[in-house]
Formats: sequence, C-alpha cells, structure tokens
Amino acid sequence: MTLPSHAQIVIIGGGIIGCSTAYHLAKDHKADVILLEMGQLTSGSTWHAAGLVGQLRSSASITRVLKYSVDLYKRLAAETGLETGWKMTGCLRLATNQDRWTEYKRLKTTAGSFGMDMELLSPKEVKAMWPLLNVDDLVGASWLPTDGQASPSDITQSLAKGARMNGARIIENIRVTGFEMDGDRIMKVKTDQGDIACEKVINCAGQWARQVGDMAGINVPLQPVKHQYIITEKIEGLAADAPTLRDPDRRTYFKEEVGGLVMGGYEPNPQSWMTGDVPNDWQFRLFDDDFDHFEQHMLQAIERIPALETAGVKQMINGPESFTPDGNFILGVAPECSNMFVGAGFNAFGIASGGGAGWVLAQWAIDGEAPLDLWAVDIRRFSNLHRNRVWVRDRTLEAYGKHYTIGFPHEEYVSGRPAIVSPLYERLKKYRAVFGSKLGWERPNWFAPEGAPSEDVYSMGRQNWFDAVGEEHRLVREKVGIFDQSSFAKFELSGKDAAKALDYICANDVSRPAGRLTYTQLLNTRGGIECDLTVARLAEDKFYIVTGTGFRTHDFAWIRDHIGQGLDAELTDITENYGTLSLMGPMARKVLAKVTSADVSNSAFPFGHVREIEIAGTIIRALRITYVGELGWELHVPLAATGAVFDALMSAGEEFGIRPVGYRAIESLRLEKGYRAWGSDITPNDSPFEAGLGWAVKLRKNTDFIGRAPSEIINAKPLKKCLAAFTVADSNVVLLGRETILRNGVFAGYLTSGGFGYTIGKPVGYGYVRNDEGVTGDFLREGKYELIIANERFAAELHIEPLYDPQNVKVKA
Repeated sequence: MTLPSHAQIVIIGGGIIGCSTAYHLAKDHKADVILLEMGQLTSGSTWHAAGLVGQLRSSASITRVLKYSVDLYKRLAAETGLETGWKMTGCLRLATNQDRWTEYKRLKTTAGSFGMDMELLSPKEVKAMWPLLNVDDLVGASWLPTDGQASPSDITQSLAKGARMNGARIIENIRVTGFEMDGDRIMKVKTDQGDIACEKVINCAGQWARQVGDMAGINVPLQPVKHQYIITEKIEGLAADAPTLRDPDRRTYFKEEVGGLVMGGYEPNPQSWMTGDVPNDWQFRLFDDDFDHFEQHMLQAIERIPALETAGVKQMINGPESFTPDGNFILGVAPECSNMFVGAGFNAFGIASGGGAGWVLAQWAIDGEAPLDLWAVDIRRFSNLHRNRVWVRDRTLEAYGKHYTIGFPHEEYVSGRPAIVSPLYERLKKYRAVFGSKLGWERPNWFAPEGAPSEDVYSMGRQNWFDAVGEEHRLVREKVGIFDQSSFAKFELSGKDAAKALDYICANDVSRPAGRLTYTQLLNTRGGIECDLTVARLAEDKFYIVTGTGFRTHDFAWIRDHIGQGLDAELTDITENYGTLSLMGPMARKVLAKVTSADVSNSAFPFGHVREIEIAGTIIRALRITYVGELGWELHVPLAATGAVFDALMSAGEEFGIRPVGYRAIESLRLEKGYRAWGSDITPNDSPFEAGLGWAVKLRKNTDFIGRAPSEIINAKPLKKCLAAFTVADSNVVLLGRETILRNGVFAGYLTSGGFGYTIGKPVGYGYVRNDEGVTGDFLREGKYELIIANERFAAELHIEPLYDPQNVKVKA
C-alpha cells in the first residue's frame, strides 16, 4: 500500500483498542481513518491476554461500556464473518470470609442498580455448577450469568475486518517516529515510511503508549507489569461451558480452554518490567517462565481445584500488561495536546473493555468531549506528579497487588507517600491527624483522640474513626473548626476579555462586580455538568477560580480549551501559590475578628463576597462561602504564611474550643446540608435542573453559554430524574452510594453518595429518583421508599429540602 499523505484521523496501535476504535470511527461516523501498526495486529499484549470478559464495575458508565463490549462480541461474527471465540459462560466469584461476602452483597445491590442480574449462591450450588471445585471453605459465591470469555486475537481480527469493510485503512509494519507540531496541535504523524497530515491522532499503542505520547509532550502514566498464567492439558470432568471463575481470596482466576484450564492470578508482590521505554522490537515476545514466582498461585489453585495437581501444563505465558496507578484505564484527550486522544493502560481488562472503549473513544474524538460520564478513566484525572516514573511504578504495583483484595470502603493507597504536603503537615501531625491522599496531596481525613491509634482500621461496617469524626462534625455545628484545604486547585483568569470568556464558559452569571463570587457549573454540549467550582471576581479583568483537588488538570484544561478564539484572556494555574484555611462554625466571625482589623460583620462582609484582609501581617484572600452549611470563610493565604495564619487563628479560637477538622467531617456536614459533590452526585450525565441546581443556570439572561440550548430543552420538559436525599432510621446502616432506590416497591434509581449525618443521627444518602413519565414534587412526595443496602431492604424517607438549616437551627429528619 502506498502511504497516504492525509487522513482525518490517524490511530497508532493495532491491538484490540486500536482496532475497535477504527471500527467504530469507520462504521458509526464514516470517518477517514488510517490505523498504523509497527508490527502485526495483536502483536503487543493483545495476543497473549487471558480473554476473560467481566462487566460489573463501581461506575454506572464504565459498566455500560463493558456491557456494550459483550453486546458487540455477540453480533460481530455475523457482521464480519470472522469468529470472536465469544462464549457467554457466566462468571462465579468465590467468597471464603464474611467481609468478602458483604462485598458481594453490596455488589449484587450495585448490579441491580445498574440493570444487571447477579445472584448469590450457596457452596452447594457452586459445587453443582463446578463439580471439580473444593468448596469446603466457601461462604458462597456471586454469579453473573452474562459474563464470559473470548479469543483476544480473534476479536481483534474481526474488528479489523469490520473497520476495513467500512473504509478504514490499516497499515502494518510501519513505525511512528514523531510528530510535526504547531503549538499544542499535531499537524503530521511522522513515520519511517513518510509523513501523514491529519486532524486528530488516537494513541492506542498499548505498552508503547507512554513513549508515543512523549513524542508529542504528552504524559501517559502507565507501567508494564509481568503477568503470568498457565494453560493446562485436558482435565477430565471439566465441562466445555464451565463458568469463568474468580477466586479473589486466593488471588486466582480460571477459564476453560480446549478441555483444559487457563489459570493465573494477581500476586501481592508483582514484578514490574521497566520504568524506561519498552523496546520497539518486543512483538509476539514473552519473558522466560518464572515458576518460582508463579508457585504462590499454583499452590492456591490446587487447593481450589485438586485435579490441577496431576494436570499437565501445556504452556506458561509470561508477558507484560500495561497497568495504571489507580487500576483504571486511560481514555480521552490529552491535556497537553488538543488533538491527541489516548486509549491505553487497560490493567488486563483490555478484552473486556475493548468493544466499549473503542465505541466511546471514537465518539469522543469526533465530538471533542466524552459521550457520557467517563471521569473514572479520563486521562485528565492525572497531574504532573504522574510524570515521575518511579512514583508511577510504585503506585501501580500497589494497585496491581490490590486487584483481588477486598474493597474496603475509604481505603487509602500507602505507596509513594507523602508526595505533596501543605505547610501545616507537621503541625497537623502533632494534633494526631490521620492523613489521606488526593492527587498526591496529604490531607487530614480525621484526628485521632488521645489514647486511640492514629490510623485507619478498615472494616465493612462502621470504621474506627466513626466517633472521632462525629466529634469533629459537632464542633463545626456548635462552635468552630479549621480545615486545611490547601490542596484546592486555584487558577487565575486575567485579561480584558476575561469576563467575556467566562460568561460563555460558565452556566451561572459571573459578570458581577469586583468583590463578588459565584458558585457555578460548566456544562457540556448535552447540558451535563463538566465542572463544579467557585469564581471570585477580583477586578474588572481578573478572576480567581477555585475547584476540587482531584479536578485540577481536568478543570484547567476544560476552561483553557473553551476560551474563545482571539480573546485576550490568560489562564494560569497558581495552586502552589496559596494555602487554604477554611474557618467554619457559628463562632467563626468571633475568631476572625480577633486576628484582623478588617470589618468582618455581616453588613460589611456578606455571604458570596471576596475581600483582601490582613492576618498575622499577611494580606490574604478571604472568600465568604461554605461547603459545610455554617458561617465561615475560605482564607487563601500566600503559601509561606500559611503556618503563621493557622497559628494566629488557633490562638484566637482557643476560648471558643477551636480544633483542626478533617475531610471525613466535611463529607458528613455537606450531606446534611445537601451540597452536591462532583463526580458522584453531579456528573457529565446530569443536568443542573435534575440536580436541583437550576437556579444556578442563567437562562433568564439573554446571553449564550456552553450548554444553553440543551438546558432550555431539559428545563422545558418534565424531568425524567431528580436528585433527592434519603435517610434510614437504623443508625447502624452503612451507606456508600449505588444502593438501589425502590419507590412503591419498584426500581426508581440508586444512590450517588452516602454517609452519616451526626446532627440528625441517621445515615444519609443522595440519589436520582427516575421516571420516564416525569418526576415532579408531587411524584416524589407521594411515593413510599425503600433502599436495598447490601441485598437487604430498609424503609427510607425521602427529603427534598436540606436536612439541616443553620438559619433556623432546625433538623428535618
């Protein structure tokens, strides 16, 4: 084939992700696509993948992506004439202890919330389905009948044929050597056979995706890890349709293959390959067998399936798989390059994800924005910390080792810490802070009382911090607390067109006078919520933007990418310039008045305003705003002075009982007040009107903004879902999110977040009540509600208004 000189979209990498993306671009979008593969199709890690296909994840959107994969694999052979090896065998997941069994009961509830059928089986039922199993140690198992297995190479070849049938061009044995750039855009893909001009590039290069990204200045934080499995000779009594099997307490998995078994696992001591570049010639290649390292899996597997002890081993596969620091794959447009998209780092879920990932990645590349809430896998969830290859390696190995461990709520990673600390880190340690980590920042989750261990003890029920967090919660409700929120992401937008740029980007009206601040969402072209942040106007041509720690890269890129062409408006990330101390509680004004000469009375400093005031000899930005439902200020302090300002506030607040407070208290406080959390309660799938935030959308103002047209349509019709609060009378119930909502005994949605309200003394959750015929206030009020929590039904009360109102000091529960 003569190398074409131009294409609309160039895909790099001919594994399952690249071929799926090419297939969907060509078939669904009629795009002009060229796929470049430096060896042969599947020659990276696709060809040696084990081929298990599971669907259920903790995210509804990611579960939808994986369900799409199964639907595609079912029909693909009929479309292309090439078999995929798809078998819907179902999947058993075994449980040998009560914590795992509780996890499965919660997973069954999640499955129901996401429209999947999961059953919980007894050991006797498991034995009937898998006669070769030793079930003596089982508590039970979960059963997902629609899971299955497939042949990775066959699926990929079938997708490639489907792509060609729809006009895509696939070129093998061609190597990408670099890119011709114009600013942050790729103009040409350079290869060892010539250049290809293009509009967009999609990096699906698998374990080479990091170095392909490097060529364009893009960071793709993945780490190749050695993953081993064996293929046995035929085993007597093994059915051809035996369910795939996961035995997480023994860290192993199994699937039937040609009368024998594929068996592998996820060890707690994984072996990384290298932190440098993967050799270009590593195609259809494996590492030497490492039976010493694999022995731990073999011993566990024989305990589970005794027939393995005498089964012959036909082959051992020891190959590299690309894993990521949080165990989720990587999709989306790179923050450093406006026209390179990435699909990589699939953590051995590439076959299960391949069909759906190609579908959403193709749509993303065409539209320029994700077609649904894909935040869990969005490449913009990372930061500059993830450029540190040693840190990425260490965190990725920890994530790999957790692949089959019990998913305890609120569990924190321990590797690579501390990475980033605020100036208060050592001070807060003296107050017995128990830290968590967010995008590398150490943040106090809670403070241990004297005599109690200052560490998390994980459990499936109430955890050891429950009472201590309750005391912190009450302190903020009744007196005053101080939060170190220095990890907040902070940007400045300046220039004569800054107001014009933000007016188009923001859904709420930010064109207020200097000294005012605005809570606003940024919407996508579907009217969904892409960002949720605060904008403070410092001057006519200068705005200060504050958003959540984890959204730093995402929100910065979203704002930057949507500043109108030719406008004089420059966005700058100043996160490390300022520490943030949030002073919150009924006594907050009295404390603040003692440390500043500024008038902080309500008339001089009303809610929703920003002022520069002096504390401890330092000019700070004080924002009168709250996320906990009490009187308070966010105090943005030049970073070097954060310690001095903290000390001044602690000294002034001593007579009022001030203490530092952690993030777990913030969560319980905001749940009671009804504040939404982006990424759970509000996402790109949800509109402000559905979330009860329609008041923050400037439809009455005659001005255009991103998402205005769909917002008008959504607002004009009956809402099909509406966010509401739920409480449960049983105070011992643990709500986490994804619990099923029943209205009059019928499925009506699921919780998006959950926790405990210490003021009201009850578990609190938020979730969307859904009804295709429309959700009105009367519809909400007239229903009788229950929540399914860990597979049990509990009566629940729905609340439309906030559960806690500090103005009237009343509790609604």
